[in-house]
Amino acid sequence: ADHRLDLKLLPAMTDEDIINQLTEVKGIGKWTAEMFLIFCLGRPDVLPVGDLGIRKAIQRVYSLPELPTPPTMLAISQPWKPYRSIATWYLCKSMSKFNSIG
Repeated sequence: ADHRLDLKLLPAMTDEDIINQLTEVKGIGKWTAEMFLIFCLGRPDVLPVGDLGIRKAIQRVYSLPELPTPPTMLAISQPWKPYRSIATWYLCKSMSKFNSIG
């Protein structure tokens, strides 16, 4: 409402700059900004390390005894670069499929 955020400028910005800009808006956190990057801007290399579903999916896929920490997730995801958003979609889908079975 106060025009501090110009949505038209976002596509030309880096992912980190967009996250910083969006999280300045009250009520928008990092997870929301990352979802905006993935689903609204189509950014190909976003890994939402704070997403519980993604953490659980990585734990299941990699047979980890505990939920992975963000640094562990980043290390695991290195081979997926620069397409971690696509890996995120598959991880989400794997959890929805897994949850619908049981």
